[in-house]
Amino acid sequence: MRHLGIGLRGLALAGSLAALPAMAQPAPGLNYVQPLSPAAVTQVQERLRQTGAYAGRADGVWGPDSQSALERFQQRNGLQVTGTINQATAATLGLNPGELLAGPGAPASAAQEAGPGPLSRAAVRNLQGRLRALGFYRGATDGVWGPGTQAAIERFQQGRGLQATGQLNPATAQAMGLDPNNLEAPAR
Repeated sequence: MRHLGIGLRGLALAGSLAALPAMAQPAPGLNYVQPLSPAAVTQVQERLRQTGAYAGRADGVWGPDSQSALERFQQRNGLQVTGTINQATAATLGLNPGELLAGPGAPASAAQEAGPGPLSRAAVRNLQGRLRALGFYRGATDGVWGPGTQAAIERFQQGRGLQATGQLNPATAQAMGLDPNNLEAPAR
């Protein structure tokens, strides 16, 4: 089953959602992604159906049709086409990001989880080193997120059968042998 990722930086689950401008968009790749529950995915699919962007069944499974519909919706509404639900996309869909994460079937504490937000240089350097050791990254291990790092993550995700977003999420970090709760810690 594929999950629709929500960038925690984009949603500012640490408690500063109201402080972000309505159109604030995170930089690609610098999000730590929280997967949505099937019930929340169904909500998103229903809203996309209501807008005419999605013709599929609202079944709670995030697949290629759902992904394309979200990207069409973002394009049509003048939003940055990220392929993920961020603050601006959720607002334009008329959805409350906190409710999506705390919806039925979601872990009770999901809405309170802060996640690491933007990655520190040390975390990016650790990530780059791990990707290099696994044979997915050839660039400098400089702690600077760039297209090479993002492409390496996407190749890693494809190679492991994960949703290939090019963004780091807990499942990807864990599959790489990194601690999703401490991305600066050495790989296991």
